[in-house]
Amino acid sequence: MTALPSRRILGLDPGLRVTGFGIVDVAGSRLTYVASGSIRTEGEGLPTRLGIIAQDLTHIIREFHPDEASVELVFVNVNPTSTLLLGQARGGAITALVMAGLPVYEYTANQIKQAVVGHGKAQKTQVQHMVQQLLQLPSAPSADAADALACAICHINSAGSTNRLPTHQRRRGGRMIG
Repeated sequence: MTALPSRRILGLDPGLRVTGFGIVDVAGSRLTYVASGSIRTEGEGLPTRLGIIAQDLTHIIREFHPDEASVELVFVNVNPTSTLLLGQARGGAITALVMAGLPVYEYTANQIKQAVVGHGKAQKTQVQHMVQQLLQLPSAPSADAADALACAICHINSAGSTNRLPTHQRRRGGRMIG
């Protein structure tokens, strides 16, 4: 009997104060929980916070060796300053993923909730509960970790074919170097 090939997916729920991460292995239709947690940056200035996110993600990538990454898309909310700051946190996270050579896929919050709960307007507690059930965890993960794990599960269910960020050869000083 041949073992099914396995992939390791890193899911991210980016935030400036708290960035959730979750890592799930998939072989065929079997999901296996690997790790999850939060990167916390509260109380620091913006450049330091972005550096913490990128640095901590680099450590997580080195420790767990994911094959692919999935990231929740930023939603535009009423406060443009909050949206801008969230976008910067997301950009710092994506930079770390791309610098590590990972293919990066994006999903909206509604796509993630639909994939995990069955409808796009699910509450955070419903996402936590379904992630706990799908990954057979003894207790519900924190909200940020659950959202990140749900993002990884969404990617697994979607096969990521249409949501990949474009990749380009690296440039230095405006010239191609690859």
